[in-house]
Parts: sequence; structure tokens; C-alpha cells
Amino acid sequence: MNPLGVEIGADATRFTVRAPLADMVWLCLFSGAEETRHAMLRQGPEWTLALPGNLTGAHYGYRAAGEWAPERGLWFDPAKLLVDPRAVELDRRFVQDPRLAVHGEDTADIVPRALVPAAAPPPALDPPRFRSGGLVYELNVRGFTRLHPDVPEHMRGTVAALAHPAVLAHLKKLHVTAVELMPIVAWVDERHLPPLGLVNAWGYNPVAMMALDPGLCPGGVAELRNTVAALHAEGIGVLLDMVFNHTGESDGSGGILSLRGLDNGAYAHAPDGALINDTGCGNTLDFANPAVRRLALDAMRHFASACAVDGFRFDLAPVMARGPGFDPAAPIFAEIAADPVLSTRVMIAEPWDIGPGGYQLGNFPANWLEWNDRFRDDVRRFWRGDEGIGKLATRLAGSSDVFGPLAPHSACRSVNFLAAHDGFTLADTVAYERRHNWANGENNRDGHGENFSWNHGVEGSTDDAAVLAARQADLKAMLGTLFASTGTIMLTAGDEFGRTQHGNNNAYCQDNAIGWVDWEGRDHELEDYVAGLGAARMTYLAAFQRFEDHGAWHAPDGREMTVADWERPGENRLDWAYTGAEGTLRFTVDRLERRVFATARAATA
Repeated sequence: MNPLGVEIGADATRFTVRAPLADMVWLCLFSGAEETRHAMLRQGPEWTLALPGNLTGAHYGYRAAGEWAPERGLWFDPAKLLVDPRAVELDRRFVQDPRLAVHGEDTADIVPRALVPAAAPPPALDPPRFRSGGLVYELNVRGFTRLHPDVPEHMRGTVAALAHPAVLAHLKKLHVTAVELMPIVAWVDERHLPPLGLVNAWGYNPVAMMALDPGLCPGGVAELRNTVAALHAEGIGVLLDMVFNHTGESDGSGGILSLRGLDNGAYAHAPDGALINDTGCGNTLDFANPAVRRLALDAMRHFASACAVDGFRFDLAPVMARGPGFDPAAPIFAEIAADPVLSTRVMIAEPWDIGPGGYQLGNFPANWLEWNDRFRDDVRRFWRGDEGIGKLATRLAGSSDVFGPLAPHSACRSVNFLAAHDGFTLADTVAYERRHNWANGENNRDGHGENFSWNHGVEGSTDDAAVLAARQADLKAMLGTLFASTGTIMLTAGDEFGRTQHGNNNAYCQDNAIGWVDWEGRDHELEDYVAGLGAARMTYLAAFQRFEDHGAWHAPDGREMTVADWERPGENRLDWAYTGAEGTLRFTVDRLERRVFATARAATA
């Protein structure tokens, strides 16, 4: 099997791309606007060409010719400049344009050119900077740093900004053990956004799986590698949110940018030839196809080896195990486990998609972590008043009803969270009963309809001191619940200091004040409270990795809980305590007082 992508040898640079059904493929080299085409040679399903010399830094793309029959999955149009699916750096961002989908319209002036990468020794691959039970901090690179007053203006909104001392100090204050970066690979806006004057601000619409987005990471691989090194120096791991479930080429009306014009078999199709849509984005990558799995594995291996990232979170992860149905023994899992690089990295699944049988929480491999939306929903419902103590106790104890009993010496696989990038922010959860997504241009129809939220009698912002105090108490109570829970925990950037999106629970297209973190207006008192929770959790972190069965649940009068206590309607208090050789851990949840009391104390030598 030929290595795909670009190889720089002693005397030549070799380009190889997969296009099994093409009649002809050209390598296109660019010098400014001038394009030079070189016919490539077929080698089975791949096309290859070696050009003399070291072409590091050269700008290139592909064109492919063949039959044009979209109804049969054939989209060959030599007028379309195609991005190498394995490009690692691009010269510009993708732009959405109607010409991308019009047969015969040349797109060389609007499609990014890939850059031939310089050969560089990979950084040392150390064990992941990741601690089970620790705090993962999810952030949107641009939104997190765009308004940061201490970050120089030219750095704001970029990966490099994450290495700024002020950002590092904030992460350390919270006792963050790993940052989880929302997508940083090159993406394109959805077709409906430009006419509305909007852009995709989150990045969940990738085109080139291995190429860093030039807007977020203008310094390319070196910028990401240096930022990872800076975070590692502070003991903070780096996880990348990867979107392997679909691409920005979208449905049958979408553009021809890369895979569609080279190897449309990468997309899953129904027996009648229609694109399968298990993602809500119009197209789904086919992980039953070994070439698709190879692309995903190569992308992960690139970021782990070239940039030293510690692991990955997978958007709509069941797609990776579909063929077409979800299979817990899908090939991708064994391939990751057998890979000498990837088997050492952290893997986190978002365990649901919108396809048949798409909710797969608890069904990923035993060494994977999984986002646990049941924790989010049950904790919200408990504090809203419509869930009992039994369900809350199950979530606090690691959700064994979902993940089953733990094997000896293994850690809980649950990633517990109260809010994530999609849905209400944590502060909006206690300030809005309804979504307010009018700014998205979809007549408030987009985003989750049920958020298990409550507003304390006033929808949205208010100057009422009593309402504000009640909201603050509930925020602290929910945060206390999160930090007392067994499993790895996750905060989304800004939730530690009351970030609001003004009721917008689907701010994917809000690259503005709605989606940016407001550093000047943050709630310092709430931030300090969360920092205290983080410090307490870190004193006895091992206790949160797996629930200690030898602890005891107590009723309000101090007795150990009985079945009758668990089933008593309207119960509002939970108390759990454990003392062992490692130390003492105790937490009390009191719904009437709207407080969580938690103490963790390591044993002294």
C-alpha cells in the first residue's frame, strides 16, 4: 500500500492521492495565480507522481476527471480544484460559494491550496497529561480568547493565545487537568449561513481532517506544537475534538471540495444510492470502508505524533462504529487499540448520533471515556425539583446503571458535565425556561427544545436581587454536585464565572458577543468558588476515579439509608461518607438549602 499524502525524499517529492474511479488525476502546483498541471500515474485505486527536488512550501491541489453522474455517486469535474484529504497545512480558509456546487465552474481562485510540509522530527511521545477524575475544560479557541484583555490583540482568537501566561494562570487557578479544544481543523460554513450574514463559529463542519484552520492556527503545525508544549509544561493535557462523522461537502446539493471529487465512496449510501444522513448534516462518512478508517487513523496519528496531543474527543462517535448499524466490536476500535501511538492516547466518545439506534451511551470500549448526558439531565432535574435522590445518588456514584460494575483497578468511564458547547450555558440554565435562538435566522426552531432549565420567575436578565441570589445559589449547588461526582468532570469555558449566551442554546453561528467569553464582565466570586472546588477535589483525586463501595449513605438523622428512605417521596437530602487508608471523603446534598457540602482530606503519613 502506498503512503498517501506527500513524501519528501532525498531527490524528489512524491504526491499520492486515492481516486479509485477517476479516469485521470492531475497534480496542480501554484505560483501565485499561475497553475501548472502534472498528469499523475494510476497505481490501483491511487494516483501518484514524483517530481524532482525538495518542494517544501509549494502550494498544490488536485483535479480529477471522469464520469459526471451524481445520481450514481460520480462527481468528477476537472473544473474543481480539490484539497488533498491528507493536507496538513492550507494557505487560506475555506469559503462557501455557489460555484462549488456548479458543474463546470472553475474554483481554483476560492479553494485553499495545500502546502507541502517541511519534514520535522516529531516531539517525544510522552504518556498523556491526563488524570482520570480530573477536570476537562472545553473551549472554543476563538471565542475563549477573542475578548481576553491580557492577551495581545494580534494573538486573540488563535491557538497561540492559549499559551499566554494569563490564560495558563486561569487554567491553573481552576486546577484544570486537560483542555478540550473544539474543532481546530479547516472547515467551511454551511450553505445557509452566508446569506444570513453568519458564519460557522464552532468548526463542526470540516473539509480537511488533518489541516489546521489557518484562521485559528495561522502558524500551522508549529503553532499547535508550541502551544501544547506550553500547556504540558504546566501539567495540563490537550485533547482535540475531532469530527469524523461527516464533512462540509454536505448533502447532494453541496460543493465539491475534496473527497466528493476524488473518492465519493468515502460517504455512506443507502441501497438506492441516496446519501445516508445519520448526522443531520446531509452526509455521513462510511467507517465500514477501510479507506475512511485509514484517513481517521492517520489524522489522529498526525496530531499525536507531530503535535504531542494527549487524546481526542469524537463528535457523534457512533458513526465511527456504523456499517450501517452501530457495532460495539467495529473494526475502528481494534485498529486504535493495536496502534502503537493511538493506543496510548485518551479517547472520549460523544456516544450518540441521530441515526437508527444512535444512542449508545455505555457501549464504547472499556478503556474509552464517554460524555454522560444523563448526569447533566438528572442533576438539572434534581435541582429543578422533579427528580429524586435515588437517581442523583446513581449519577454521583459514577452511573453504574449505564457503565456497569467496574473491573478491579479500573476507573469510572463517565465524563460528567452540567453544560457543553451545545445547549444552554450553565448560567442560562437557571435564567431561561425557553431557548432564544432568533439570531440564528431559523425562526427559533433550531437547538434543543427541552433543556431541563428554570428561570426563578423571570425569563432572562433581571435586576431583582432575590432572583439573582437564587440563581447564584443554584449555580453553586450544581457546581458542587459536579465536583463531588465520581468520574472525570468537564466544564465549558466561562461556566465557572457565569457566562451567558442570552438564552441562545445553539450559538454555533454566533462569532460575536453572543458566543465570545466575556472576561471583563465575569463573576469573580463564582470563579473563586469553582477554584476552591477544584482545589478540594485535587487533594484526594483518587477518590473520584471510582466510587468507594465501602462508604455509607446516611439519612438526615444520621442513620444509614434503608430502602424505605430511598423510596420516600419528596426526600431532599443526601449524605455520603467514606474513611479509608487514603483519607476521608464526604459530601452532603441539601435541596432545600440549595447547597452541597463536600470535604476531601488525604490521609497524613
